Amino acid sequence: MAGVEYSAIPRATAAPFMPTVVALVAATAKTVLQVAVPATTDIVILGWQVSFDGASGTAVPVICQLVDGDVAASGLTALTPEPWGNAQQAASLCVGGAALTGHGGGVTPTEGTLTTVRQLDAGHVHPQAGYGLWFPDVTRPRVGSSRFLRIRCQAPAAVNVIPEVWWGEPAV
Repeated sequence: MAGVEYSAIPRATAAPFMPTVVALVAATAKTVLQVAVPATTDIVILGWQVSFDGASGTAVPVICQLVDGDVAASGLTALTPEPWGNAQQAASLCVGGAALTGHGGGVTPTEGTLTTVRQLDAGHVHPQAGYGLWFPDVTRPRVGSSRFLRIRCQAPAAVNVIPEVWWGEPAV
């Protein structure tokens, strides 16, 4: 069971509040969404998803992965996590910033050199589709303090993605 629940979904912060797409460049792995876990807590992953806007029905799938890493991607567009489940709860401890919680929309992040990575989920996703996973209560992965949860994608051709992730903090 998670403590207090949050979501990170890139979107415009003013009307019309539409999702912000993250552009993928052909054959380049990119962190499309990152949650920086502070030194003061850990988190439990509730679920994640990606959706694409590809135009070709015969396109090659996008490699998508959810990873727990030791190094941040930097140069991201800051994102403030939103309460999920209870709009009256306190702000997330996973604060936004260029090398903290953010997304790759409109920027090309620096991936950093990951040395310790735990892959939590991965797969091929058709660029005209999406993929989502809600982890069952008993198998929800935890990400420790001072770590970085990332959604990374690599597409063989240019395509846009909307990434989303939900978590609870602390992981109790």
